[in-house]
This record gives sequence, C-alpha cells and structure tokens, in this order.
Amino acid sequence: MTSSARKKVYVAYTGGTIGMEHTSRGYAPKAGHLGQALKAQPEFQAQSLPEVQLQEYPDLVDSSNITPKHWNYMAEDIANRYQEFDGFVILHGTDTM
Repeated sequence: MTSSARKKVYVAYTGGTIGMEHTSRGYAPKAGHLGQALKAQPEFQAQSLPEVQLQEYPDLVDSSNITPKHWNYMAEDIANRYQEFDGFVILHGTDTM
C-alpha cells in the first residue's frame, strides 16, 4: 500500500450498547443498527479519514457472556484479515472491561 492510499480500518462489532437501538423497554440489540448509524455520520465518509469496514458478528453477545471461544473467534477473524487492513477495532460491551 502506498503512503497516499486511503488507510483501511476493520471494525468488528461483537455486541454491546453502542450498537443497540433505544426502545420503549430500554436498549435492545438490533442487527444492522450500528452500520446504519455509522452511514448517517458524514465524518465516516470523509476521504481524509481511513475507510471503515464494519463487520457485525452474526451472534451479538453480551460481554458478560463472552467466553474464550469468542476470544479465539475474534483473534482468528483479525488474523485472517491482518494483511488486508491497516488497523483493527473490536467493539464489545463494557460489563467485563
């Protein structure tokens, strides 16, 4: 990748409030909600910033329920994409930070 090319950041969303939708009963997971929210923010479309590729995991997990099996899945996911991206972010809940 040349220095003038736009950088690419891979964002893995595993679950947590950041991707939840506010409902009359509180916050609830909703597939695709985080992606829609990011697309609505012009800052994420700016050519001067890195390109963000969001990967929402198929089974969003409350962080209090994350196990070593999930950690391994995240590690393998990033390892498989390591050469393709310039940076990585894992979004997860804050219950177990």
